[in-house]
Amino acid sequence: MKNIIKIKQLTIAIVSILVLIGIDQISKLLVVKHLKNKTDLTIIPNVLELHYLENTGAAFSIMNHNMMWFFYIITPVICIILFYILWKTAGLKKFKLLHWITVVLIAGALGNYIDRIYQKYVVDFIYFKLINFPVFNVADIYVTCSVALLFITIIFLYSDEDFNELGLFKHGN
Repeated sequence: MKNIIKIKQLTIAIVSILVLIGIDQISKLLVVKHLKNKTDLTIIPNVLELHYLENTGAAFSIMNHNMMWFFYIITPVICIILFYILWKTAGLKKFKLLHWITVVLIAGALGNYIDRIYQKYVVDFIYFKLINFPVFNVADIYVTCSVALLFITIIFLYSDEDFNELGLFKHGN
């Protein structure tokens, strides 16, 4: 019975990852169709705009296109680790939050990885003009929010013993 629950939760997680990636990719397709080579679309004057940008660097345009090889290597490695965590947390009520944080993080990583592989750049389009924040996309939101939640849960919710229980990050006695 425990394995059936685990398989069911993993199936739901994978479908959720695919849906989140789909939302990201559709948003980027719409931006390419409606904003590429066009003027910015103002959502809230002097605050929020949609601005087409081809980002050849990392999140928020840090690093340059010369570092793309790094993302071709590190993203699959990180995703393998994240899928392992997904597998370990599936079906465990105590780790449900960690499980779903991992789902969103995988979706964000893969959403931008798809762009890097097929286009050699990531389509960014959300721009907070009010604070001149770097242009970003839906996958960046997934990654940023899930990493922030991951830090919060690691610091305030889970203990070393919890991670030992999962077989993650074991330390000596």
